Parts: sequence; C-alpha cells; structure tokens
Amino acid sequence: MPIPMTRRGFVAGLAGAASILAMGRAQAAGKGFEIELTEAEWRRRLTPERFAVLREHDTERGGSSPLDREKRRGTYVCAGCDLPLFSSRAKYDSGTGWPSFYAPLPKAIGTREDRSFLFMVRTEVHCRRCGGHLGHVFDDGPKPTGLRYCMNGDAMRFVPARTA
Repeated sequence: MPIPMTRRGFVAGLAGAASILAMGRAQAAGKGFEIELTEAEWRRRLTPERFAVLREHDTERGGSSPLDREKRRGTYVCAGCDLPLFSSRAKYDSGTGWPSFYAPLPKAIGTREDRSFLFMVRTEVHCRRCGGHLGHVFDDGPKPTGLRYCMNGDAMRFVPARTA
C-alpha cells in the first residue's frame, strides 16, 4: 500500500534535494581542487560570462562561441587556470552549436554525476585543477571513443600551435 505524500513530506524532500545539489556545486566551485580562490577572486579573474559558466554552472547559448568554428591546430585550455584540456586533433563538428571533442588530454578533466535537470542524469565535465565547469560528456560521439565532450566555449581559451 503506497504511503500518501503530505505537504510537509514534499517540502522536506525538496529541501533535502536542494542541499545535496548545493554540496555538489560547492565542490565544483573550487573546494578540494589544486587552485582554490574565493568568489571575489574568481570574479576579478574572469569575465562575467566566464564566471557564470565556470563557477555557476551556466551554459552559453548554442552557436554563440567562436571556438565552435575554430579550425586551426592548437590546444584548448581552461579559461580559469590555463590547464590544457583538449587538442584540436580531437575536435569535431557535432552540429550542436558547442565546441565538441571525442577525447580530453590525459589528466585534464574530472567528471561527476549531474542531476540538476529534473528526471535527467548527465555527466558533468570539470577542470581537474580548478574545478571549473566545462560542459557535459555524452555517449553519442564519433570513433574512436564514441564520446562527445560538449564544452562551453566561455570555459576555454584557444592557444594556436606554433608554426615552424
């Protein structure tokens, strides 16, 4: 026999879910990473758009990043701490409107379960060094990995390869 849901039980459940999300966001905001800055320090270091993505888990509007159209050889680095994240060799046009890669550089990223959308579980990708939110990884990418690292352009900077 199902237990009836009371208003008090519903509100308590929502409060519990909110606190779990807040704890996860606190880790992503820079707790327990090599580079830990205060919110004020991050705000001084980053543009408002980059702060929103890297520190508040925002998502830029699809198709708005010039990095989605970047075709040169080079490296994509974290806009928060300059850690190299992705090589242009692993970049491809996913047609989603966000820079997409089939693999990160070794020891560049971390992942965690993201339940911020109701009834949806995604895998969040963050910078291993500063914890900045980069985007999400999905299992609908090309060979050789079958993965699509769908990244926010505001979370990264592009460093062109040096020409000889």
